[in-house]
Amino acid sequence: MNYRVLGRILGLALVTEAALMVPSMLIGLYHGESILGFSTTIGILLIVGMLLLSFKPKDNKIFAREGFLGVSFSWILLSMFGALPFTIEKMIPDYVGAVFEVASGFTTTGASVLTAVEGCPYGLLFWRSFTHWVGGMGVLVFIMAVLPLADDRSMHIMRAEVPGPVVGKARQSAMILYGIYVVISILEVVFLLAGGMPLYDALVSTFATAGTGGFSVKNASIAGYNSPYAEYVISVFLLLFSINFNLYFFILLKNIKPIFKNEELRWFLGIVAASVIAVAVNIRNMYPTVEEIIRKALFQVASIISTAGFSTADFDRWPELSRSILVCLMLIGACAGSTGGGIKVSRLIILLKSARCEVSRMMHPRSVNRVKLEGKTIDDEVLHNTLIFFVMYMLIVAVSTLLVASFDECDFTTNLTAVIACMGNIGPGLGKVGPMGNFSEFSALSKIVLTLDMLIGRLEIFPIIMVFTPETWKKV
Repeated sequence: MNYRVLGRILGLALVTEAALMVPSMLIGLYHGESILGFSTTIGILLIVGMLLLSFKPKDNKIFAREGFLGVSFSWILLSMFGALPFTIEKMIPDYVGAVFEVASGFTTTGASVLTAVEGCPYGLLFWRSFTHWVGGMGVLVFIMAVLPLADDRSMHIMRAEVPGPVVGKARQSAMILYGIYVVISILEVVFLLAGGMPLYDALVSTFATAGTGGFSVKNASIAGYNSPYAEYVISVFLLLFSINFNLYFFILLKNIKPIFKNEELRWFLGIVAASVIAVAVNIRNMYPTVEEIIRKALFQVASIISTAGFSTADFDRWPELSRSILVCLMLIGACAGSTGGGIKVSRLIILLKSARCEVSRMMHPRSVNRVKLEGKTIDDEVLHNTLIFFVMYMLIVAVSTLLVASFDECDFTTNLTAVIACMGNIGPGLGKVGPMGNFSEFSALSKIVLTLDMLIGRLEIFPIIMVFTPETWKKV
């Protein structure tokens, strides 16, 4: 283990967080708010970050262990330090609750302990939503886009964080990713402004949409704007950010054919269409017009499958079929290589095709059956990794649900969907954590479990698990 390289990664992450807080502090200053929380935290981040950077490594190479551990510890520390402004300004006096809130931001979960956001300081709300935008693409990917972090071995960091294509050198990939990310984000801001949304609201709504997070500056979420236009715009962009960023890379290369042939995209759009139709038919008696029925169904399906967690309706009051569909979408999640969470559509395809092949093998033992995706045979290692991921995912959901149930006396639906919502980086669940509820009733211990679930889900399990594995810390 090269501890100096690990320290350098963490130092860069903390110094970068200090810089990222500056816009929020300036917004608070513009509105005449206290900036004690931001100024104090920025000072602490700079001191600790520069101290870590002062230890120069003899070898700058980043191997797998340093890469994965650097990402894991960076996200943990960014959440812990990023929570300080909320606690210092007493917007969230409970530090564990503040860490939960910021971890929810960086992991693009959108689960909140705040019972009301309207009237809260502009600067702190901006920081809360901005963490979505930074976390959506990955904090260290952002650093690599603007700074030469290391040699090509920093690709291990990309593997742990990156939601899109990895081409050539790691820094080149990071710059391409953020270029695409910024352009789509700017487009959404322009569309929201065209609909009459104020600039501040358009920015924070875009941050949450791009990161598929779900934080809003309205108590009623997007419904608070009472704008069908905004709902349609956000629905479309939620789906755009749920698509594999490889496809946008093909557009840059002016190679459109792979987009239409992409099997995962076809499955994703099929799941969205089928879910919208099923939900719309199921809630047809709850709203007065066909347009509103379709709009409510489209928005909530897009919000849940993208794992954003925005709401324009209290879907916890919808019929059981619609609620069940939404819970299934929570587990499925977005496409691989997107900013969305969940198990991912590509893994679902591989699991279903593997099951079909196994049934065929049982019926015809001598037949040769191969699992194919995009017309290419999936090798055994990928199949094995997909199965292990799924088993680990469901095991963590089960264990976390039992832990939360042992710490708090909430009903089973609340406990289970709270864990699923945090693991899938979705935000709202059902019951007490439904779209009109929040996570404030959970104890500190439950919030710690759910915070870990958010981090585990965002980094796709293994980087965080490595932190708690003794073998990781052994000298090679």
